[in-house]
Formats: sequence, C-alpha cells, structure tokens
Amino acid sequence: MSIPAVIHLVGEDAIFGELDSLPDPTHTFIVVRNMRKKDGKPLAYITDGATAFLYAWSRITFIELMTEVAGAAPAIAASTPQATAVLGFFRDDDS
Repeated sequence: MSIPAVIHLVGEDAIFGELDSLPDPTHTFIVVRNMRKKDGKPLAYITDGATAFLYAWSRITFIELMTEVAGAAPAIAASTPQATAVLGFFRDDDS
C-alpha cells in the first residue's frame, strides 16, 4: 500500500509522491515513487523511465502524509483533522 505524501524540500517547491511505508527517521534517506508537482504536472528534472527516487533527510524540511496510516501512533492520527499527519525533521545547521 503506497502512502500519498507532500514532501517539502529545502529551498525548492514541495512535490507530491508516494511512499512505500512510513519514513524511518533512523535512515539517511526516504524512497519516493510517482513524483510530480503538487498540481499533478510532471517534474522537468526527472529522467524518463525512472520509477523510484531517493531523497536524503538533510534535503527534507517536513513531510505531509495525506491518508490515515495503519500502525501510526494514535496521538498522530487523533491530533490532526481528517487523519493527516505531519512528520518533521529538524537539524542544527551550526556545524
């Protein structure tokens, strides 16, 4: 089951895509399939025939999950209207 999501990238417009499962914050990247602009138009920088894309967590500001996710923490599903969950990733840029 794919999870529709809006992925907000650092310094770029948000994109719409599908995730195979809930993102794991311990991984260094997420896998996104069927990527497109939020209005449904294709992205100009995607090569024809590409089916999956890896994005590093460091390039992601946050992710909006667009459906209720089985197994999600009850607090996430209960605290957001229409079972929309937002996963955030924050980093310290003061290296």
